[in-house]
Amino acid sequence: MSELTKRHRYLVLAICCMSLFLVSIDNTIVNVALPAIGSDLRASVSGLQWIIDAYTLVLASLLMLGGSSADRFGRKKFFMIGTALFIAGSLLCSVATSLGWLVAFRMVQAVGGSMMNPVAMSIITNTFTDPKERAGAIGVWGGVVGISMAGGPLIGGALVRSAGWESIFWVNVPIGLIALFMTWKFVPESKAAHARRFDPAGQVLMIVLLASVVFTIIEMPTKGWSSPTILATATIAVASLLGFLYVETHRTEPLVELSFFRSVPFSGATVIAVCAFGSLGGFLFLNTLYLQDVRGYSPLHAGLYTLPMALMTLILAPISGRLTGSRGPRTSLVVAGVGFIVSSLMLTQLTATTSFAWLALPYLVFGIGFGMVNAPITNTAVSGMPRSQAGVASAVASTSRQVGQSLGVAVVGSIVTAGLVGTFADGFVDAARSAWFVMTGAGIIVLALAFVTTGSWARGTAERVADRSSELVA
Repeated sequence: MSELTKRHRYLVLAICCMSLFLVSIDNTIVNVALPAIGSDLRASVSGLQWIIDAYTLVLASLLMLGGSSADRFGRKKFFMIGTALFIAGSLLCSVATSLGWLVAFRMVQAVGGSMMNPVAMSIITNTFTDPKERAGAIGVWGGVVGISMAGGPLIGGALVRSAGWESIFWVNVPIGLIALFMTWKFVPESKAAHARRFDPAGQVLMIVLLASVVFTIIEMPTKGWSSPTILATATIAVASLLGFLYVETHRTEPLVELSFFRSVPFSGATVIAVCAFGSLGGFLFLNTLYLQDVRGYSPLHAGLYTLPMALMTLILAPISGRLTGSRGPRTSLVVAGVGFIVSSLMLTQLTATTSFAWLALPYLVFGIGFGMVNAPITNTAVSGMPRSQAGVASAVASTSRQVGQSLGVAVVGSIVTAGLVGTFADGFVDAARSAWFVMTGAGIIVLALAFVTTGSWARGTAERVADRSSELVA
């Protein structure tokens, strides 16, 4: 790809950010609509979990394939196909007449999303070659998450209130069509000089692994550990993990380049992504049920309550990008870890009558933590890796985010289901307290890794992996 002018580079960034907005706002809109969907389609808590996790699971399973396929066949082409498929899936979701069909159509959306987000990040990485400029672009990219978090609940709440939950999927159509046209018009085509071979065995094992793990976590509270179904899916999860590790270590070009994980910053960023986005998934899920089913607020009112968190994410994500580019990731990660810990501990004190002033403070602190964490995750994932493999490296980070969000929803939902005593409205607050403590633990991990992954020893491991990867590509 020839060098673009600065104006053209930032136009490409804007187009890629539209795709992120499209995929990210879908999550926040769907979360705020869960009570309405549950009431209309008669879905239990586990059914609501599947509405979220069917999407994030498929997305996580196919992101690696999407990144490597785009590197092979052309990033622009793949990006446009994914956008079109996402639009089609959104339209199908809007006409779903049962929980089963809605879950199935969410999977269609996810297939399109898996062809959009890692590809967009790969396009950005190959467009912004200067490290500081790239870090700033990644910060803007992270800021779009804040925009979607701010706009999603408000737009979703207004749509659900005025036109029903089906309308939350309509908003994807005009945004998607604009992104599709602008991609065709302004984004240059690019491919990797050496694209990775397909790894069908690894791909199938990854899908089976993620699906069996999440199924076991979600269904265990209702079926019980002694259930033959749960024992079978837990066994499948262990077997598929062992099989995946065996297959990936015996391939020249595996689906997941396990040698990348010898880099302490890279492997640390993966764990941080799982913890951070697990906290986000759990926060959004619990927050929606608490505000609407326990407090009785309307979807729009509940969306307004999330504004402190969303606005802090929007403000701090670009700042975190610049800070990461100029001073490295440690400061941003420390602030993120502290934000997750403090906010989660405060939320363990929720009651059915907690005042707005008390609610706003932990929401704001959570937004600070999440706003600071995204840029160092992405920057660490792609820094030091060969540019020709940017699709694979960035897809690992994107996969970790989606895996984290899937696990977050699965874990906190299962904790609530297992701990409920009496009616949902009466028992939710006590049942959710353990879930907030689990999220506190995730914050502690982020804080610890902020120091472990940013020292001289960790940087040395990253340099060795980068040198070895460059030699293999050459």
